Amino acid sequence: MFYGAVVWDPWLIVAQIVCLQCLYYLTLGAFLSFLVGTRVSRLSLVYFFDFATVTTSTVTGWCVIASFLLSSIAGAGYMLYLIERAKKCLDFAATLYIIHLFICLIYGGWPSSITWWFVNGIGVAVMALLGEYLCIRRELKEIPITRYRSSKEYFLYMSKCLKR
Repeated sequence: MFYGAVVWDPWLIVAQIVCLQCLYYLTLGAFLSFLVGTRVSRLSLVYFFDFATVTTSTVTGWCVIASFLLSSIAGAGYMLYLIERAKKCLDFAATLYIIHLFICLIYGGWPSSITWWFVNGIGVAVMALLGEYLCIRRELKEIPITRYRSSKEYFLYMSKCLKR
């Protein structure tokens, strides 16, 4: 994709937001099932959207916290391939966590746990900063220029042309 001419495409932006949100929740579900699912008898949406499960007083709560933070790291990797621009990473990370906040509001009410706010604040910071770092590294890579012929063949060809 060429980035010289910026065209505002709302359908692309909405598709990127939906894809990033879905991948985030799929990854969160995988981490929750691996870390929390082995500790509880029944894994449910409570661990996704209820602020009371994000706690430091139990081992299961620490596993939930680890799942959220690992999912934010994975989200940064998803932004590398979905968003591709460093200057857009903060916008998409903030959008993901604002949508998550609204879903949590609908599911369990206003999050009154300071731990929930701290974990999600760290999560958005990690996702945005790591996503920007990864995208900047990709943007600064050298563009490989391949020649039709190898440099040795090209040199021999040019020396023959000059002898004529």
